[in-house]
Amino acid sequence: MNRPLSRPDAAGAIAALGSLLGDRASTATAIRDHHARDESHHAAHLPDIVVFPETIEEIAEIARIATLHRIALVPFGAGTGLEGGAIPAFGGISIDSSRLDRILEIRPDDMIARVEAGVRRQTLNATLRDTGLFFPVDPGADASIGGMVGTGASGTNAVRFGVMRENVLGLTVVTADGKVIRTGGLARKSSAGYDLTRLFVGSEGTLGIVAEVTLRLHPIPDATSAVAGFPTLAAAVATVTDIKRAGIPIGRVELVDDSLVAVIERHSPLGLDALPTLYFEFHGTPHEISAISETVEEIVADHGGTNFRWMRGAEETRKFWETRRLALAWAKQERPASVSWPSDVCVPISKLAEVILATKADIATSSVPAHIVGHVGDGNFHCVFMLDPANPAEEAEVARLNDRIVARAIAAGGTSTGEHGVGLGKRAWIETEHGADALEVMRAVKAALDPFGLLNPGKIFPALPEDDQTDHPSPTSIRGNIPPCV
Repeated sequence: MNRPLSRPDAAGAIAALGSLLGDRASTATAIRDHHARDESHHAAHLPDIVVFPETIEEIAEIARIATLHRIALVPFGAGTGLEGGAIPAFGGISIDSSRLDRILEIRPDDMIARVEAGVRRQTLNATLRDTGLFFPVDPGADASIGGMVGTGASGTNAVRFGVMRENVLGLTVVTADGKVIRTGGLARKSSAGYDLTRLFVGSEGTLGIVAEVTLRLHPIPDATSAVAGFPTLAAAVATVTDIKRAGIPIGRVELVDDSLVAVIERHSPLGLDALPTLYFEFHGTPHEISAISETVEEIVADHGGTNFRWMRGAEETRKFWETRRLALAWAKQERPASVSWPSDVCVPISKLAEVILATKADIATSSVPAHIVGHVGDGNFHCVFMLDPANPAEEAEVARLNDRIVARAIAAGGTSTGEHGVGLGKRAWIETEHGADALEVMRAVKAALDPFGLLNPGKIFPALPEDDQTDHPSPTSIRGNIPPCV
């Protein structure tokens, strides 16, 4: 089941939603168009109506209306997704969480926060600042917490603090028929029953609508950053492996390939050589960093690292990490009117150098500019293509190379998507990655929780022969987009 099982009564749903929400239910073209897309390269598709609930009870009633009128219901957070997860592929209701923006509870002693789904990541951390705590999952964009739950988000801090699944303690979820269920709790562990929290994290709104999230917080660490260039990508990856084996507390470690370093130097010079480069962040007091610095420098030197230096002061550190955040936007500027298509694979650390080198060899044969960046501490990397959307040959070329990247990652024991989610873009690979029997179990779970196929249809599962795809955007359709936050 990959599409709604019956034709929707859109007119009936629109009338009922208008009665429920008044001007917080909109069919205005501009608002529908905003909710027809995310930041991915996938084609936009208009919802029939956009709704802005303010309470769990309203979400539940919206779900009941959707079920009564057999109309699709698609969650929309900040719209920063990169695999089309929020695109309403079969129209229907786009349920915008932006008014569900309350931070409900902060428990500093328990290191827990409870928030509504529409709270933005940066807003939460700004509120937490005086507590000495922070929420560490950082996908780059100022995403909504509910959206991050949906995609199973990750980011630069994952090597130290883990990913979304490891930092969500509980959820309040509205099911397709309007029931409100609560999973998990305030305790740090439980062995009571099925782990429904982890079932919903990463489900991309296909099993229920996330309304509230209970999050694990962490103390804000003392941090010191450093940078080094390397003669090869393999040497850079080997350096990370040896530093981790030495037990040195890496907070973040980002790989930037030589072509992207050149972009950075053209826009915000750091004095870096155009080599594969590692951005490091180490956690510890100044005394602790001093104690490990000699070991770090020795490991870097052993692998041919050059131009190694520690960042001095808050301003230098801020500018340093800002270049990593903006690098892909600068790369897109250098090819005007281009759109970005990022891969998102994750492989075992032992296979990372091999897979990255093979990917680098692939893109060397292509005329489409591409750059490799990665959260190499956990084996996740992105090959980001900057292609001309008006050139079908480039689109076909990038689709071919992206397929090679994904197939190579899965063959290495990895995954097609480390943090962006499946959405529209990776659904063709789900059976290859998990196997037919596991896919059948996933379909059974979906059917049990969403028997009419109304929750974000067209996502995660590969298309079946009986699915009518005439009203479904092609997974490889290109549109103008914002540079990816990867």
